[in-house]
Amino acid sequence: MESKAIGRYLRVSPLKARQVADLVRGKDIAEAIGILRYTNKKSAPLIGKVLDSAIANAEHNYDMDSDALFVSEIYIDEGPTIKRMHPRAYGRADVRRHRTSHITVIVREREVK
Repeated sequence: MESKAIGRYLRVSPLKARQVADLVRGKDIAEAIGILRYTNKKSAPLIGKVLDSAIANAEHNYDMDSDALFVSEIYIDEGPTIKRMHPRAYGRADVRRHRTSHITVIVREREVK
């Protein structure tokens, strides 16, 4: 049984968010929350919120035990890029690209042997 949560249109670059996602992939929930709490990156609290939502979905919708959950999959997809103009010298302009991300977290219960 699995449960998932998706955070969409989050204002963090996908490349920077994937660095944090790689830290928690495959970890138990308690360990993943601890890693995210002490990781000094902008994407860590955003991934933490999506992870909390996936845990709440698992407990409420599927009656899973939160102590037996682990992060089975986490991936960061690229969202739409927000484009803004940035003035330059001699009346020219450059484009500033503010990238967005879609964060997907899937948690599963560990199988009891």
